Amino acid sequence: MLPTRALGTQGLTVTEIGLGLMGMSQAYGTAEERDDRESIATIHRAIELGCTFFDTAEVYGPYVNEELLARALASHAGRREQLIIATKFGFKIDSNGAVVGVDSRPEHIREAVEGSLRRLQTDYIDLLYQHRVDPNVPIEDVVGAMADLVREGKVRFLGLSEAGEQTIRRAHAVHPISALQSEYSLWERNLEPRIIPLLRELGIGLVAFAPLGRGFLTGAVKRAEEYTECDFRRNDQRYQGENFDANTRAASAVRDLAARKHATPAQIALAWLLHKGPDIVPIPGTKRRKYLEENLGAAEVRLTPDEMAMLDAALAPENVAGPRYNAKQMAQVDR
Repeated sequence: MLPTRALGTQGLTVTEIGLGLMGMSQAYGTAEERDDRESIATIHRAIELGCTFFDTAEVYGPYVNEELLARALASHAGRREQLIIATKFGFKIDSNGAVVGVDSRPEHIREAVEGSLRRLQTDYIDLLYQHRVDPNVPIEDVVGAMADLVREGKVRFLGLSEAGEQTIRRAHAVHPISALQSEYSLWERNLEPRIIPLLRELGIGLVAFAPLGRGFLTGAVKRAEEYTECDFRRNDQRYQGENFDANTRAASAVRDLAARKHATPAQIALAWLLHKGPDIVPIPGTKRRKYLEENLGAAEVRLTPDEMAMLDAALAPENVAGPRYNAKQMAQVDR
């Protein structure tokens, strides 16, 4: 069984490594490469191995990812209290399934959560995040609406995703925030100067998405142009041209240490996160059982202080080439 960690100080406990489900429905690979049966088998295998923290969102698909999780968990209905389901609201999705903006109006939050509960086939959501900050709705109103859902028993704990310092402070003053979800890895360290210290000041946990650098830290990557148009990495500047070459050199430290420790590069990257503090929970995404098993094996990897320092230096921000997002995507990050 995997060890557990607390997210926040309100009583939310999760396995120290979770499972990100987004890639089962979008973003990586082609539609033809997706296999719902294997994805469901991967979720089942996670539960067998003691991983019970599942991360989804209404926008993944959209909608179909929550439905996929519900199908996977149907055979585990008697264990619902042992499972932690996290989902997110906050995007405006049109009738064709296209994302056309953000929307965190209180009336939309309630509508979105009712939809998630229906698709997830559950009476409550364990951890509800605002997916992206809506600049048109005061965060006090957003968290107030979320808190109403807690009081009604439809939600247990609250989270934010990609929120900035002032938003986090203002939100936490309305109702305790248990977790911030944001990108954090050896590959992306933007949280270290200000956000992580703030989270620790307020007693908020960090759920780290893209903990493997969108796959780059595994070593099993190709140049951007080798991916299909529907694959996120096709337009990821860190996978392009000279950036790819520089990042491959930087990531060689992960591969070299993995070889010395008889681990995989993915396990080293995840172990680094686990060693960064007991309040950090990575949620690597995969749609294959073999990669799930590899990722969960990171819980057994021990890194010395010298090894941590070496990794910190090798993948310091100045050694990682290219921005994490394009300008449009960065505009949705509250920083």
